[in-house]
Order: sequence, then structure tokens, then C-alpha cells
Amino acid sequence: MPTTTTIVTAIPYVNSTPHLGTVLDQIAGDITARYHRMRGEKVLFVVGTDENGLKIKEAAEALGRDPHEFVADIANRFKVIFDGLEISYDDFIRTTEKRHLEASQELFRILQERCYVYTGTYEGWYDVSSETFFKESDLIDGKSPDGNEVRWVSEENYFFKLSAFEQPLLEHIEANPHWIVPESRRNEVVGFIKEGLRDMAISRRNPGWGIPVPGNDRQVIYVWFDALINYIAAAGWPNPGWEEKWPPIVQWLGKDILPRFHATLWPAMLMGIGLPLPKVLAVHAWITVGSGEKLSKSKGNMVEPLVLAEDLAKRSGCADKVAVDAVRHYLTAIMPYENDSNFTYEEFDRRYNADLANDLGNALNRTLAMAHKFVGGQVPSDEAEDAAIEAISAARDSFEAAVDAFRMERASESAFGLVRFLNKYIDTRAPWALAKAGDPSLPAVLKSMLLCIRSAEALVRPIMPTASDVIAEQLGLPPLTDWSLIGSPESLPNGTALSQPKPIFPRLEKQVAPAPPPPDPKPQPKPMETPAPVAEIDISEFAKVQLRVGRVLEAEPLEGADKLLKLQVVIAGQQRQIVAGIRKAYSPEDLIGRQVVVVANLKPAKLRGVESQGMLLAAVDDDGNAILLQPDREAPEGSIVR
Repeated sequence: MPTTTTIVTAIPYVNSTPHLGTVLDQIAGDITARYHRMRGEKVLFVVGTDENGLKIKEAAEALGRDPHEFVADIANRFKVIFDGLEISYDDFIRTTEKRHLEASQELFRILQERCYVYTGTYEGWYDVSSETFFKESDLIDGKSPDGNEVRWVSEENYFFKLSAFEQPLLEHIEANPHWIVPESRRNEVVGFIKEGLRDMAISRRNPGWGIPVPGNDRQVIYVWFDALINYIAAAGWPNPGWEEKWPPIVQWLGKDILPRFHATLWPAMLMGIGLPLPKVLAVHAWITVGSGEKLSKSKGNMVEPLVLAEDLAKRSGCADKVAVDAVRHYLTAIMPYENDSNFTYEEFDRRYNADLANDLGNALNRTLAMAHKFVGGQVPSDEAEDAAIEAISAARDSFEAAVDAFRMERASESAFGLVRFLNKYIDTRAPWALAKAGDPSLPAVLKSMLLCIRSAEALVRPIMPTASDVIAEQLGLPPLTDWSLIGSPESLPNGTALSQPKPIFPRLEKQVAPAPPPPDPKPQPKPMETPAPVAEIDISEFAKVQLRVGRVLEAEPLEGADKLLKLQVVIAGQQRQIVAGIRKAYSPEDLIGRQVVVVANLKPAKLRGVESQGMLLAAVDDDGNAILLQPDREAPEGSIVR
């Protein structure tokens, strides 16, 4: 049996900046890890990055960069974001590391040895963006189901006998009904398997990037096959000691990668080499925006978690790390399972005000203020009342059951259920009335209130670690990090001097729009506007404009300008600086490595004191946002656009 509680998350592909949806794995994994650490367990919590895709190599080469340096920069960017979100990972594994290469080749070798791998010819469509093969029948209007361009591939590859594991997988699911959470995802996987599992091409021609097939350097292991191996590589397999860390108690992932990869291919690979499967696959749905659209760079609807936190801190006045906690709380409270959750700024603000400013913040402020007023600002020696002790016990048990079932939204509800109990308890017991009447139960009521807020501090700690530390500080106590002490007298020593209450979550005030001007009492009909005729030019005039294909090497916001980005664009081997008013529609990370169309012979101009040596071509949508034009497939660098 493992002596370490291992928690793993799906590793993101290094081609985009994480948005609210892509950090759900890490947030859920972090809550799980923090909870088990509070229970005194030795924890290994693993996150990482998937870096062996062909698309990464092509993007790096187009920028004239070494692929290893290129992916290292992007991996560090992910680390910055995870660290900013207070993700307490114990290991950050990258699929370009030596330990991952060795584990991948050893797994491939064992599968070959056991006759689960054979050679054959693969012919079909390949989506470079998602690194996925598709049948002709899978294509939609000539593109992959994700809307990406596809390439026809015909080559000799290695195949994995996935079909041999169809029945063993069904038997495992039948014997372990809680292997996939929630049940609706389990049913989806069963249906997928019963449609029939096909053997899978697990290698491709070596492009000079990726993990070579052992014994055949002309082929590299298919990126989706090798990426999955990161989980056992992080546990130390195949080196001695891996058994102490494997299998994980949970593997967190999104619904889009469940049926085809994590619930079929990955467990089949483990079965093939004789390793136990993860105890649970915990699967979340998507966070959508607007009318249910998936968060997407191409749609310009990205919501980045650290940007959201920064904005909240500015608008509310809360501390930066507390704002990060507010984002963590929001994502936990709405964490989608059976159905997608739709993000709106209005709902985010409402939850901040309702759950944090009104409920938790108000409970803390009221409790401390009344403790100073009625019991001298110290923890009374009286015992807490039964109602409070029972509420704490029920909340703790409910939280435990929720995390053990990997339902983070239920865990959040359990913690905040205790907070709501406390506010109601204060209103019901009315300490101010007890003080006025000289009721001897007043100290016990204050002790109950303080014990509830101390217990709430511990319950929300896995979700909001910084805010919990601040609550403990105001209680005059060290953070409560021992789960077994929640609700106990030891957690709240008699006589502890309490600090004065200070608001942790300043309430967001709703912005009131200015009143519209009164209508004109005698409105005049607006005259019809006739579009001005477009002046015609001949071909010789058009030929003066030189349009070329370039690639974005670097991108950053232009200081002091809300709408401008400063880009370094490579055109036919030459680097140019271009300032473009596209910041509202694109983040810098969206543009790096992307091909664009540039007016290459435009006279340089200065924008906000910065020289711009060209202009990008873009369409404009109904809201005035830029839509960059680009070739519908990779074009030679510096190509002339005619």
C-alpha cells in the first residue's frame, strides 16, 4: 500500500495562458492536497506541463528559437500563474525532463515485450493544434471537431492494442462504480467503450522533437501517449520506491479529455504493464461565458484568474492575496460536474459580496466586536453551547464526506453553511440583549461564536489559505492546521487576547450609471446617410502596397496605453517592431508564435512615443474589436500576399 497520498492533475499543453476553466484541475487538486495535509498525511501533489507536441517545435523554429529554451520559458509562465493562485504543488513535472523520457521509453518497451505494440500503416487526418488523429467521418466542414485545420498523414507507425482492453475496462468500471466521478461521466465512458475501441497509432515520424521510440530513432512516441506517462514518472516509476506513491487517490481532469484518453487509453496502458489504476478519476465540466460559449482565445472571451483577482483587489480594496482567495472560492463554489457553469462578472461580484463580505466577513467582525464589548476582548472560559458544537461537528463531517467524494462545491457549501449558522445564531441568541438583561449565559454564547469562527477558519483553509491566516491572526491565534482539532477546546485556548476586527473583504459597491439626458421634446428625424463612394484604384496603385506574412516573436502591453500592444514581428528573417491597437481582443500570450499579415512598406510612425514599423491587417467586429487576418495554413515566412 502507498505510504504517500498522491494527487495528480491533467497537465496543460504549453500553447496558451490558463483561463478560469484550465485552472480548475489545479484548484481542485490543491484543495484536496491541503485537506489531506491537515489530516496529517504525507502528500505528493503533482502539476506540470505537456511540451512534446509538434506544434511547439514548429512555433519555436518559426521564431528562430531553440525548442528547449522556448518551452522552458512557457513552463515558467505556468509556474508563475500557479504560484500566484497559491497552488501548493510538491512537484512540477515537464514532459521534456529526463525522468519522463526514461519512464515513457520503458513503458513503451514493456508493452512491446508483452505484444501490445505492433507496427502498421496509418492513414488519416491529423490535427496539429490538438495533436490528435481523426477519421474522415470525424471531420466537420473539412476541419477537426475542434475547428482546427487538419493534415493528411500516411506513414508507418507503431500501434497500441487498445481493443484488447475493452472488456477489462468495462469490468473495472463495473467493479468500481465510483472510479469515475460524477456518475454521468461514468455512463458516458461506458457508452464510448461499448461502441468499440480501435487500436491506436502511438508514434509518428521523428520531426526532431519528442521522445524517440526505444530502438527506433526514426519514430517518436505520439504526444498524447507520452503525456499520460507523466503521472507515473512523477511517482518515480520505474525506479525503486515508486510503490510508495502509486496509485494516486485522485486524478483531476476535464470532461473533454476523459473518454478518449484518461478513461480508456491511459488505464489500458497501465493494465498492459501491470500497474494499478488511479483510485478515482474526478472530472469537471467547463466554465462558459456569455450565452454558453467555451472560453477561447480565438473568440476573445478569455477570463484569466490572476487578472480577475487583480481587478477585484482594485475595485474592492481587499489585499491582493485575499482577492486571489476570492477567485479560488468562486471557482470552488461553482465547480461544474454534470453541467457546465456560466461565468459572469455580475455573478462573481454577487458571490464575493454575499459569501465573503456579508457572510464570512460580517460573522468575523460581529463576533470580535461583541467579544471586545462584552467579555473584555478575551476568549471566555465558559464551555460553548451544544447547538454550536453540533453545528461545527455537522459541518466538519459534511466537508469530509464532500472532499472524500471529490465534490468540491459541496465542501464549499459545508464550510459556508457553518458561517451562515453563526450569523443566524448571533441573531437568535442576541448577545446585546443578554448583556442588557445581565444573563449569565452571555460568556458561553460569546465562546460559541468564537469557536464557530475558529472552526470556519479551518474549514475554509483548503479553499482560501490566505484569508484563513488573516482570520487566525485577528483571533490572536496561530493558524489551525490540524483537522482533528476543529471544534475542540484546544483549538481556542481560554484567555486568548483577541485583536480588533479589521475588514478582510470590503464590500463591492454597485456602480450606479449616470441618468440619461431627458429626451428631446420634439425629436427630429435623423436624415438618411448615404455612404460615400469608395474611390477606385488600378492594379498599379495596389501594387505599391507590399503585404507579407510575418510571425509574432514577442508581445507585450505598451506602457500607458490601454488599447496598444508592442509586437516584435519576424518578416523574411528581419525583425520589426509594430504597435497595434488590438489589446482589447488579444492578450500577448495569444499572439506569440502566430502568423500575421503585415503592411511591410508602410512608412514608420510613432505611437505614444514608440516607433511602429508596419501595420497588421485585421477585420473589425460589430463591437469594434479587431479580428486578425492570418493564412488558413502555415505559409512560408515572408511570403508575399497578393
